[in-house]
Amino acid sequence: MRAIAIAAFVASTLSAISFAAPDPNFHIYLAFGQSNMEGQGPIGQQDRSVDKRFQMISTVNGCNGRRLGEWYDAVPPLSSCSGKLGPVDYFGRTLVKKLPQEIKVGVAVVAIAGCDIQLFEKNNYRNYQLQSYMVNTVNAYGGNPYGRLIEMGKKAQQVGVIKGILLHQGETNTGQQNWPNRVKAIYEDILKDLGLNAKDVPLLAGEVVSSQQGGQCGSMNSIIQSLPRTIPTAHVISSQGLGQQGDGLHFSSDAYRTFGQRYAEEMLKILGDVQAVKSTTTTRRTTTTRRTTTTRRTTTTRNVQPTNVGKCWSERLGYPCCKGNVVVTSDADGDWGVENNNWCGIIKSCWSEALGFPCCSTNGCQVVYYTDTDGKWGVENNNWCGITAANTIC
Repeated sequence: MRAIAIAAFVASTLSAISFAAPDPNFHIYLAFGQSNMEGQGPIGQQDRSVDKRFQMISTVNGCNGRRLGEWYDAVPPLSSCSGKLGPVDYFGRTLVKKLPQEIKVGVAVVAIAGCDIQLFEKNNYRNYQLQSYMVNTVNAYGGNPYGRLIEMGKKAQQVGVIKGILLHQGETNTGQQNWPNRVKAIYEDILKDLGLNAKDVPLLAGEVVSSQQGGQCGSMNSIIQSLPRTIPTAHVISSQGLGQQGDGLHFSSDAYRTFGQRYAEEMLKILGDVQAVKSTTTTRRTTTTRRTTTTRRTTTTRNVQPTNVGKCWSERLGYPCCKGNVVVTSDADGDWGVENNNWCGIIKSCWSEALGFPCCSTNGCQVVYYTDTDGKWGVENNNWCGITAANTIC
């Protein structure tokens, strides 16, 4: 038996804090593209009221009094003040009409009229030569439409679950055979940056105005139709029979309503038999501990194999992390060692396990939903998990 003059536990105060995990019954969809996704249809009286279960997150600041990153009833325009009625309007309306009442639908729309697919390429957008009429809209998206889509996607993941990505773009890239590969790169970047899996988040891409309806870019539809050969989780939404406004480019308001329904019907097929998930609120207890100098005795030692990943839990208590792995004693906070005649904390595989929560999965990247003195917290399976050095932060 040996005695060591060291800091010992004196007092511990527990406080319970409740945080709502993302709602699995709030289905989120990201949408991007050019003018038809932005919406160019005159907004009718029938479009000005909407079920409150259909929500949109404002992707710009100041449009119709909306603030960037806040949620509103999904009354058009859903993108920016440049937009009008588009396919996403009746995509969401159709979903909430046909899904269980407990399920809400939210959308985040980023679209720029006339833009080439390049404007959504994660890095290549910097080289894009903007047309003068695009400048204000692009600036409203912070100068980086792709970046704004990811920013809003992360914000949406704090309250719901991303279920799909909608695309309508291609007129400006008519005839370009490499368009599917460029779309694939953007899709994969979105999945990576938001920690999503393709099998859980399909891509729904709509055709442009068909040649039969006088579409100027109708030949692009054969390239759009080939998208599933490049992206296995892509689904093409037909524009067959959908009328246009007389310019050969933009659908009529009635066509947008039907087009949105088609997007929704395809998504419903993918989702299958959707049932509402019982949602819960997770409560965590955080511990504030104070230690003073006294004498601590121990009669046993043991070895553990630390993984040396994650935050050293003892730092928040004022003690360094152990370099070794000899456990001198253990208490409610964790395993303690002694180095340089001072207590040190031994790293566990996941610091959050000591608080009763698992370590976050290292598959994909993790969104930081909350940060406190314990560390950074993610959410998986509707439960808190600890983010460690082994995780990639989204």
